[in-house]
Amino acid sequence: MKINCIIVDDEIHARKVLEKYIQDLPHINLVKSCKNALEAMEVLGSHSIDAMFLDINMPKLSGLNFLENLKNPPIVVITTAYREYAVDAYDLDVIDYLHKPIPFPRFIKAISKIEEKLQITDKTPAALPGEENKTTENFIFIKSDKKTIKLNFEDIKYIEGLGDYIKMHTETKTLVSKLTVKKMEELLPQDQFIRVHRSFIISLKRIDSIEGNQVEIDNQKIPIGQMYRQSFMDLINKFLKK
Repeated sequence: MKINCIIVDDEIHARKVLEKYIQDLPHINLVKSCKNALEAMEVLGSHSIDAMFLDINMPKLSGLNFLENLKNPPIVVITTAYREYAVDAYDLDVIDYLHKPIPFPRFIKAISKIEEKLQITDKTPAALPGEENKTTENFIFIKSDKKTIKLNFEDIKYIEGLGDYIKMHTETKTLVSKLTVKKMEELLPQDQFIRVHRSFIISLKRIDSIEGNQVEIDNQKIPIGQMYRQSFMDLINKFLKK
């Protein structure tokens, strides 16, 4: 699931910090980094925005006044240097309140809240839990070693990133193709595969065990990255027999 977001902050440094954080998360798409509320209003009117990172203390129109006047606001995360506005912010139904300077782990926690909120409010009738991105095909074609190869999803064990290339470990062979991990993640059905690390995508059905920050598939230990751990464990817990 791609999350479209905007940043609204008059401070250049604050915007740059959030831009860098978002850049590190492949499933978050920054539509616009806005320097004031008026600029953000224009973006909200012309794009489908899921989440907004909103500063409070801005010239002309404060973040809270801006939010009060929005009829259908996206999910809002307040980003501010002032703690005293927290009560007022939560009265406007914001999902989180981040105090500057914002540490990356705290930002990830806010992203998790956004993801959870979007899953709860997803009202697409045809979508069953965990099947929002299910594809009708069970294969893709990829280029490897000057050939175009049909690759069945069920044969893929895991995918390893090598810069601008990926190594696909399958049931019978290993293929190398000029694709990024991010691009491959977009091509794979998200009800069958999950990204667990900057450099690894795994097949859910191929997991043998999970221990600490590692997944084991056919005796191969694959690391679970910090920024991917929460979403991965949330998914695993859905299948966990209590």
